[in-house]
Amino acid sequence: MDRKIEKKKWGTARLLTIAGVLGLVLLIAGSLYFTTGKNRLNVDPERISISEVHKGTFLEFIPVNGSVQPVTTIYLDAVEGGRVEEKYVEDGTMLKKGQPILRLSNTDLELSLVNQQTSVYNLLTQMQIARNAAQQNTTTKLNQMTDVDNLLKEAERVYKLDKYLYDQKAIGLQEFKQAENTYNYQIAKKKLTDQILKQDESSNTQQLSQAKQSYEGSQNALTVMRKKVGDLVVRAPIDGQLTSLDAEIGQSKNKGERLGQIDIVNAYKVKVDVDEHYLSRVFTGLQGETSFAGKDYNLKIVKVYTQINGGRFQVDMVFTGKAPEGIRRGQTMQIRLALGDETQALLLAKGGFYQKTGGNWVFKLSSDGKTAYRADVQLGRQNPDYYEVLAGLKPGDKVVTSSYDNFGDDMQELVLK
Repeated sequence: MDRKIEKKKWGTARLLTIAGVLGLVLLIAGSLYFTTGKNRLNVDPERISISEVHKGTFLEFIPVNGSVQPVTTIYLDAVEGGRVEEKYVEDGTMLKKGQPILRLSNTDLELSLVNQQTSVYNLLTQMQIARNAAQQNTTTKLNQMTDVDNLLKEAERVYKLDKYLYDQKAIGLQEFKQAENTYNYQIAKKKLTDQILKQDESSNTQQLSQAKQSYEGSQNALTVMRKKVGDLVVRAPIDGQLTSLDAEIGQSKNKGERLGQIDIVNAYKVKVDVDEHYLSRVFTGLQGETSFAGKDYNLKIVKVYTQINGGRFQVDMVFTGKAPEGIRRGQTMQIRLALGDETQALLLAKGGFYQKTGGNWVFKLSSDGKTAYRADVQLGRQNPDYYEVLAGLKPGDKVVTSSYDNFGDDMQELVLK
């Protein structure tokens, strides 16, 4: 007869074994999940900066510092060396053209002037003596000429009379020839006297001309010497403000030494230092903007100095409109120098993240704003406020823009709690 087999139920031991196996499986699965998944870090949203990407006007500019200087500066150099005897004005004085600034003394130069004056006076006296002698000599020659003319006329009269008498057989040949010879002699003497008188006149004219040239040369030398002595009084060459006057009573100044300068204060320029990195992008005509006393003023570059010194080069900028009132030489101005024209671009606010990522990636917030994950981006131009976004982001995206230094090098996701 058949025996009924009863179905066995699971015992406690078997259930415990199954539970242990399941726990082990769960433990392994959890370990694998946490070791092979993304690296996460809990971050307090209040301790980070989050910026939204937006479309806007982008102007690439760099902040630079400039020093205010007059557009025109005239340097004062000592035309002649000497000792400072008097100062008529002080540094900072507004001057008119020709106004005396200071007086130097130079005994050697002053003695040379006296000697030159004496030389001119002596030459003038000698020239006057020579002129008188020439006049006396001419007078003597003219008197001689008068005597020769008179003797020639007398010889001519006797010759004509004796020729008539000889033709009439009233006198002999010997007497006629004597009258003829005397007449010819006086003619020759007349010609010689005329020649001598002309030569004497030419010689006198030449001597007087040479004496005159010598006198004029000495006069010019005297004029130059007087000017050199006059240059010992330093005067303002233009209207302007005296600056950097370097002269004290009793101080000796060499010829050509800088005494100071005069600034024309009706127009100013700003000499700006620019990092050498921008040399290829800076040229005349670029615009800039500065603020002074609560107002904005526009400037433009008019000259670029390509020489690099200490990693920087300089440019001259002038105000395109009216210059600010109250600016002074040497005053420092902060200028926003534009490196191009305004364009429409996708903008991301600047922040400390760039030092960590180099602009190659960012932590971008998820749509629910609870996490931020690593996203590759491409950034282009920049100004002190924004980066230009070229790829990887779109308008409305939110990005963690504060520093990433505390997140570690391999962090993939931030959990905002």
